[in-house]
Amino acid sequence: MQQNDTRNTFVFVVIAVILLTAYQFFVLDPANKKRLAEQRAKAVAEQTATAPGAPAAPVILSRDVAAAASPRVQVDTPTLKGSIRLQGARLDDLYLKGYRETLAKGSPMVELFRPEGTAHAFFTDIGWVGQNLPGLPTNQSVWTLTKGDVLSPGKPIELTYAGANGLTFTRVMTVDDRFMFTVTDTVRNTTGAPVQVAPYASILRQGLAPHHGKGQNVHEGAVGILSDDGKGAELRLLKFKPWLKKGQEAAERAASSGDAAKRIAASYTSDGGWLGITDMYWLAAVVPDQDEKIVAQFAAPKIGDVDSYNANYAGSLHTIAPGGAISETTRVYAGAKVVQDLQAYEKGKTGGQPIPDLDKAVDWGMLWFFTRPFFQALEFIFGLVGNFGVAILAVTLIVRLLLFPLAQKSYESMTRMKKLQKPMEEIRARYKEDPTKLQQETMALYQREKVNPVAGCLPILLQIPIFLAFYKVLSVTIEMRHAPFFGYIKDLSAPDPYTILNLFGLIPWDVASTPFIGGVAALVHLGFLPLLYGFTMWLTTAMNPPAPDPMQQRIFQLMPIMFTFIMAGFPAGLLLYWTFSNVFSIFQQYINMRKFQVENPIDDFIAKLRGQPKAAV
Repeated sequence: MQQNDTRNTFVFVVIAVILLTAYQFFVLDPANKKRLAEQRAKAVAEQTATAPGAPAAPVILSRDVAAAASPRVQVDTPTLKGSIRLQGARLDDLYLKGYRETLAKGSPMVELFRPEGTAHAFFTDIGWVGQNLPGLPTNQSVWTLTKGDVLSPGKPIELTYAGANGLTFTRVMTVDDRFMFTVTDTVRNTTGAPVQVAPYASILRQGLAPHHGKGQNVHEGAVGILSDDGKGAELRLLKFKPWLKKGQEAAERAASSGDAAKRIAASYTSDGGWLGITDMYWLAAVVPDQDEKIVAQFAAPKIGDVDSYNANYAGSLHTIAPGGAISETTRVYAGAKVVQDLQAYEKGKTGGQPIPDLDKAVDWGMLWFFTRPFFQALEFIFGLVGNFGVAILAVTLIVRLLLFPLAQKSYESMTRMKKLQKPMEEIRARYKEDPTKLQQETMALYQREKVNPVAGCLPILLQIPIFLAFYKVLSVTIEMRHAPFFGYIKDLSAPDPYTILNLFGLIPWDVASTPFIGGVAALVHLGFLPLLYGFTMWLTTAMNPPAPDPMQQRIFQLMPIMFTFIMAGFPAGLLLYWTFSNVFSIFQQYINMRKFQVENPIDDFIAKLRGQPKAAV
């Protein structure tokens, strides 16, 4: 009996140890890590409240006056032009040389960053924070230029700052020939005691211009690739409107609990990654060392009366021994979302660390498995022909040829259905009082003629995701922006510029700027291409078998008109694709109708021109 008690006691102790170990490993350890991460995030937030990432309320100045308020170092590369403010060592003045605001002659370069103090200021800060450690450089600290004069590829600059706390800072900045800045900070401790500092980086946009955040088909706002508490890295997206809303809700919760906190819309404890702010075509992102553990935040601070948007991160605390030094490298991507450039940085082909999934800054959408191949095909064919419009036509042809066998069966079924139009009318007239018999006779007719009425819908269903993918490509990829076709179409990513109202460009009238009318896209952009699209849609509909119900017939007759007005405001490249796809469908339908000797509107029109009462098939 005693032996059994001893054995049971031993088993109980073993099970207890296992349970306690499991509880420690799976419950307490993760909870402690999360608590420490939250404490660190809170400490960093308190420290950065007075750091360059949180400037004072802006006073609206002209751009030139705001830029002249501090000494500057010029930035000049093949793709970028601007300057770095020595007060705060801030990158806040940047233009993109290769891109213009409009196609008009003399149009200004696209502006990415603008100094604090101007309307819609937009800039990047990089620095250091530490708990109870005064004297760290802030947005008011003036750095000294010690090497270099103009930052350009192959010509770095060096800035220094000596803090009152015995820490000295040396910053070396480089830039490549595309859109990447590399900032290497070295912090040296000249005191007799160890100190702890953490690196941080911030991108701040003070308010939004009227055109920002209005796109329905493209993501604009917060973007990043971040892990969270050991979970895998994911694409993090937050549009401007919900970004602001979540920040406001966070502030309300903090106020109700009596805790003074920043308006943090989202926070992640990540291993490396990147984060930033994206527009339709432009990206500003900060990239930490990929081995650095960071607390990344998307905050919506209220700066004065301006709702602002802040993407920032703070790294781990680093201990610097007396007389020692540490270095930290931060990269800043500031420029156009050129897919080839993003993928080169993503793969580390530029010499720096690979940046995970950087090309996901382009909003490929839910149909990315269509969008990416279409973009790659367009890029490849564009490289051969030198015209994106021609590339769109070529890709459309390739897609239609790939779908040809399946579409052919569907069009054959539709042609057979149209051939049965008269027998169907006779059946409906004969059994109009007996719906059950009408249904039975109709199905019997379909079986005898081997017709599947559902098969005719298949080509349309297949084209819907292709249509959406093409729309996405033309909406979000910088490669399509201002890409010309032929003639008057100078920008395939914009709607048709010539409309009925200005007699297709004969009258020098900017319809879009006209009160009342200018806000109606269907009128402003109802030009030659939308009308051609509407005509091809009507012809395609006319060649299809009519719907059995008169009301449905009327709806199908009105659809080409409705879609002509709806599509008028869509990009010209999309209309080019859809119109050419309709032409291909018309040709395919016409061949089948001739094959099965079915009356069609094309032969009827030709016969009418010849003075014949009816087309002979």
